Amino acid sequence: MNPSKKFCVALLGTGMLFAAAAPAAAHEEKARRRADNAPLVIGHRGGANGYLPEHTLEAYALGIALGADYIEPDLVATKDGQLIARHEPNLIDTTNVKDLPQFAGRRKTVMVDGIATDGFFASDLTLAEIKQLRAVQSFPERDQGFNGKFQIPTLAEVIELAKRKSREEGRRIGIYPETKHPTYHQGIGLPLEDRLLGVLSAAGWNHRNAPVFIQSFETANLRYLRSKTSVRLIQLVDANDVKPDGSLDLSKPYDKPYDKPYDWVVSNRAGLFSDLVTPRGLQEVKGYADGIGPWKPYLISSACKTVQNGACADVTGDGAVDERDRVLLPPTDVIANAHRLGLLVHPYTFRSEQKRLTGSFGGNPVSEYLAFYEAGVDGLFSDFADTAVAARAMFLLKHDPDYAGCLVNARRCERNND
Repeated sequence: MNPSKKFCVALLGTGMLFAAAAPAAAHEEKARRRADNAPLVIGHRGGANGYLPEHTLEAYALGIALGADYIEPDLVATKDGQLIARHEPNLIDTTNVKDLPQFAGRRKTVMVDGIATDGFFASDLTLAEIKQLRAVQSFPERDQGFNGKFQIPTLAEVIELAKRKSREEGRRIGIYPETKHPTYHQGIGLPLEDRLLGVLSAAGWNHRNAPVFIQSFETANLRYLRSKTSVRLIQLVDANDVKPDGSLDLSKPYDKPYDKPYDWVVSNRAGLFSDLVTPRGLQEVKGYADGIGPWKPYLISSACKTVQNGACADVTGDGAVDERDRVLLPPTDVIANAHRLGLLVHPYTFRSEQKRLTGSFGGNPVSEYLAFYEAGVDGLFSDFADTAVAARAMFLLKHDPDYAGCLVNARRCERNND
């Protein structure tokens, strides 16, 4: 038994004076079963990008220290075919590339998912050149003090970190990579899928029981992956916005294809992202994936408190119209329908800034997590893993005092999750 598990068992036995070994073992087993079924905390872009620049080894390490069970490296390809962790193939918003004179001539405009995009692209730089860049905080309202300090990691480096931290922390830490813009990468001769599987195989993680989920907003590459690997796959589901009445806006804005998976666009397939979370769509997803990763309003949406001229009014009087001017609606049936088919549900993205919290939560991000945990999600993506973990402890305290007491006092119990 590892030290953390011994500590957990000792805490569970406090007050009972370990009257007998059997009751202690029973508590331990109950705590372990609860841990196996607890909602996962998935470190979005690392799980600490609320504090540090995203997709850096430092942000991943902090996300793990804050309690994330999985860390999420978004994957794009370099010119020499290496997979690196960046949110987009365009590096202009997440690195200091535009400030480095040696790369000034690399700026250009390319078509990404049908959208003309200006910037500096990973596919124009070798890995050696990528290592000259440094990450920056892409959210202007977040701390910019760490800009220019951290390198851009490869997928292999992220896996090595997860393995090392698993040993150090005495718990299993996994990765949750997203294949970013797979159709785009195929079009430039740098397809992601086999490269990803090659890195996983080299790490010994290309199998069903590996601590790995692979996610994508497209469907064709997930179908291809299913034919090549038993690793768990997650279908992401997007939308553009939430309308004043709480229904989802699936229009296609000028800069991103929020209306449907881009592989549907190139194959002329009819339909929208929302079709994937209907009973029929979930049945289709079941044929190639293990779960869905929907934008969270698909599960619990919000409506304007007051509508003026067809839009939300500034009811808080703070001069801005944002989530604080909306009220929570009842959960939809998406979770229940997915669970009937045995599909996991991992919504995104949970953030702690006041402007991103629906008014019903009273400015407390813990209340948002609790609403989704109570609704039955199997895990969720968070920029602030510490808050997600604290909320999970409260949720478990309500539903299983034995396990929650261990989690609160020891910060972790033995977690298998697989």
